[in-house]
Amino acid sequence: MKVLILNGSPRGNGNTAAALKEAAKTLEENGIETETVNIGAKSVRGCLACGYCFEHGKCSIDDVVNELAPRFEACDGLIVGSPVYYASANATLVACLDRLFYSTRFDKTMKAGASVVVARRGGCSATFDELNKYFTISGMPVVSSQYWNSVHGRLPGEAEKDAEGLQTMRTLGRNMAFLIKSIALGKEKYGLPVSNEKREMTNFIR
Repeated sequence: MKVLILNGSPRGNGNTAAALKEAAKTLEENGIETETVNIGAKSVRGCLACGYCFEHGKCSIDDVVNELAPRFEACDGLIVGSPVYYASANATLVACLDRLFYSTRFDKTMKAGASVVVARRGGCSATFDELNKYFTISGMPVVSSQYWNSVHGRLPGEAEKDAEGLQTMRTLGRNMAFLIKSIALGKEKYGLPVSNEKREMTNFIR
């Protein structure tokens, strides 16, 4: 069982990394393998709306997004972490997630998802909500913790002093490990939820 972790901070060893490492350490302690990929400093442009992925099953821009796609498909859970910029996630991470979720055609149902956000002070809740929307539109259960998944710190190393934030990360790791294992048992006994309904697409302008 494996969790893919995407660090959206351009500082690969900054406060966002510290928060994600705490969650990853707890996942590993609970028998879940982790892989962390630093996205924030990479050159990732937004979606071109070209439709290439519908025919080819991958993005027309051949960069880290296509590299992540098979790892995303193979993993049992995904954690995305970001610093807060103007009450929003890092634009590089958003561009990556837009294209990664849209261009991959595989079923993401019941992959566990969690977001982690880091800020000096404010904007965490808005960023947390923004990132969780990728999971809730994809049939991915959102993993909760004892508080919203936020850690506070501005200067390097400050996040490591946020005792409550780090505890929240450890609780997140334990909860995610439990949920992944529970989903695996459920899939083994009951299989994934199956719908016989044709997908309905309602346009507001006809």
